Amino acid sequence: MAILKITKKHHKRFNNPFPSSASTTIPHVQGSLFINSKTLPSDQIFSIGNDFHLSWTSNNGGHLSISHISNANRTIWSSIPGHAFVSAAMVDTEVEESRGSFLIKDRDVNLVCNNQIIDDIRVINHQLELEHEVIAETSSLDQKMVPEEENQLPTLLITGRLFNMTKKNRRFQKHGIQANIQFEAKGPSVYARYWVLFNQKTDHQVGFQVKVEKPNFISKKQVSPTASGGAYLGFKRRLSNRKKKLGWCWYLSRPRGFVLVSSVEEELGNLDIPKSEEFNRVWLTYASDENERFYGFGEQFSHMNFKGKRVPIFVQEQGIGRGDQPITLAANLVSYRAGGDWSTTYAPSPFYMTSKMRSVYLEGYDYTIFDLTRLDRVQIQIHGNSVEGRILHGNSPCELIEHFTETIGRLPELPEWIISGAIVGMQGGTDAVRDTWDELRAYDVPVSAFWLQDWVGQRETFIGSQLWWNWEVDEQRYWGWKELIKDLSAQNIKVMTYCNPCLAPADEKPNKKRNLFEEAKQLDILVKDSKGNPYMVPNTAFDVGMLDLTHPKTATWFKQILLEMVDDGVRGWMADFGEGLPVDAVLYSGEDPISAHNRYPELWAKINRELVEEWKGKSLDKVKEDQEVSLVFFMRAGFRDSPKWGMLFWEGDQMVSWQANDGIKSSVVGLLSSGISGYAFNHSDIGGYCTVNLPIVKYRRSQELLLRWMELNSFTPVFRTHEGNKPACNSQFYSSKQTLSHFARTAKIYAAWKFYRIQLVKEAAQKGLPVCRHLFLHYPNDEHVHHFTYQQFLVGSEFLMVPVLDKGKKKVKAYFPLGESSSWLHIWTGKIFSKQGSEAWIEAPIGYPAVFVKVGSLIGETFLNNLVSLGIL
Repeated sequence: MAILKITKKHHKRFNNPFPSSASTTIPHVQGSLFINSKTLPSDQIFSIGNDFHLSWTSNNGGHLSISHISNANRTIWSSIPGHAFVSAAMVDTEVEESRGSFLIKDRDVNLVCNNQIIDDIRVINHQLELEHEVIAETSSLDQKMVPEEENQLPTLLITGRLFNMTKKNRRFQKHGIQANIQFEAKGPSVYARYWVLFNQKTDHQVGFQVKVEKPNFISKKQVSPTASGGAYLGFKRRLSNRKKKLGWCWYLSRPRGFVLVSSVEEELGNLDIPKSEEFNRVWLTYASDENERFYGFGEQFSHMNFKGKRVPIFVQEQGIGRGDQPITLAANLVSYRAGGDWSTTYAPSPFYMTSKMRSVYLEGYDYTIFDLTRLDRVQIQIHGNSVEGRILHGNSPCELIEHFTETIGRLPELPEWIISGAIVGMQGGTDAVRDTWDELRAYDVPVSAFWLQDWVGQRETFIGSQLWWNWEVDEQRYWGWKELIKDLSAQNIKVMTYCNPCLAPADEKPNKKRNLFEEAKQLDILVKDSKGNPYMVPNTAFDVGMLDLTHPKTATWFKQILLEMVDDGVRGWMADFGEGLPVDAVLYSGEDPISAHNRYPELWAKINRELVEEWKGKSLDKVKEDQEVSLVFFMRAGFRDSPKWGMLFWEGDQMVSWQANDGIKSSVVGLLSSGISGYAFNHSDIGGYCTVNLPIVKYRRSQELLLRWMELNSFTPVFRTHEGNKPACNSQFYSSKQTLSHFARTAKIYAAWKFYRIQLVKEAAQKGLPVCRHLFLHYPNDEHVHHFTYQQFLVGSEFLMVPVLDKGKKKVKAYFPLGESSSWLHIWTGKIFSKQGSEAWIEAPIGYPAVFVKVGSLIGETFLNNLVSLGIL
């Protein structure tokens, strides 16, 4: 029986500073492909709907390939000749959890069916009246395996069996050896039926579904498959009237030639595998080119190209340091796995596109690992017994993004007010806000909003000042709250606040009006533990209850809390967290908490978005200028479909450092990778967030880092400051005349391209294209751009930004890509660079980031004119 072990490490002290990583998984699973030559032709082309073809050949052991009819010679997906493309296993799993950090590890491998037989490939011109019969006759077949009613296109059905079995490989389990393992049958042989369905979803998408049944055991003496000639001949087709009557149903449920006999029971004696047990791992293995680059996988902070990596897809805290030293070591030592690694992220996505214009994404929310460590293949491991996904067709990276977001959803247009000027993040109460407002006016800073995360009040804990997670205004800290909002609104400045889906007990809060934790507890809408009590989740210095977003009462209750905040005049908020649902939680829906964990941030976004849309609908009759009063929220946690429900994203808690894995450099990588994955609007905290002030390890925000981060973020969708978790240790925009002057300058640079930002926001809402773009999106044939991570990026298609991301540097190396017919104009000197594929060193002193516009571009000319008008150029 597959065992799930959950290990809590919340309160463990003095931990291993070098914990194991997500790579401790089953080694690459490899099996052979066999062919039932009595039922399969040697070569044939099958239609998948109207626009796709699947080609089958028995040559070289047999393989499949899919292409779009517009370019039949270009394969968008193919199996590996002679190799199984579906495998399954039963594996014991362990999950380690500590304060929002998770590690899912494979332990004992109980059973593997890594070899595959194809019995039949057939186009089913299905009739809707057969669907109920299919479900009735094949009870193990999931309802989702039947094509959707609205999709009447022919479906391609592949049926067959997986076989083989292995006992535990103790050496692998103990030492975590990463190597090829060819699993061999010991004792009884095992087989399991599988189905693969391909059907056209859109003009540019093929849907696929894979389902593996429970294992069946047979005597090893009875059936011995061979790979002779790549065909397995030992199966009998038994026709009956039932075949003629049921059509498709017969192909799913017909007898297979395997017969279970009594001798098997004896051979199963030493195996602790109930015959009713289901597989809990499925692998899909298919071909890749050696020089193929892989982009996407959601918001990733360390890499752009993932060829050679094993990428886990699980929502969690990104970590402190993520491999940069010494901070990662220190964080891990103090709190288990708190440092994270290159793969940990708030917002992963089971989606990629490649330099060969191939793209795949998975539906559902199961934990998944994309193994790209082999040069010639992709292997996806899914924690479950079935998988659904889509294969995309597109002729360019931008087309692939458009086709991807067409299905998963796109962010709506942002309200114009939030992309007009600076979002000033600060704390301190009403008096502090008014004083800072006066100072910013004196420096002529274009301000769109004040973001006040401490609106709920603060309390002192052993780690410092922390917010009260009780979502109502603290009228002692923010006296005259409504008057403050009204006065700022009179100057076209909005007020933004903070909330998250957790609630802290507020019994000790002196001036509370409501105790939201107790209210939620009485309503029974908090996530529960195994004993039926509210699950108290550790968070730094206090524990919190977490809203059960699957409960039907939760959304209505929490939207009313948000509405009271909005009724006071608040027009935006940070919807923080969403990545920490415990994997042993008990939910109202009864669903598996491990897969619900990945869905939770989407549910969190959905509640916030519903409030925005409901309020907008009610407000349309009262106001004329909808854009001026529209609400907006921004999030850090997400999954594949988050663009459907979100509005704006931010990249979470970067270190206040120059580091590559967690710092200013990683903020660029996160911005660009998320953009490829459908997160069209993203940004980071100016200056970073995570400050460390320990006796030995210190990370404090320097003035130089702050100024360079201002320059960087003046070319991102939103320009927002953050004081960090230890404001007194950090340089702030208000720290000196120089920081205030530079803040004003960069805010004006940001304002100067507002006209273009509005265009890009509209384009994103229509096509899903990001505002900030990796050069790969527009120059996929330029080999040089594939090596870029954080070095430079495009804003739309018209601006080229080469930020200074290293301490003490005053020059940067700019690259002007191949395939661009226009020359590039340096905005500060007017120097023109015309040679494609060339590099140049560019002077970039503080205040003059290396930015280029296309020569002859109306957008570029308008931007330069606006800089002149604002006194910047």
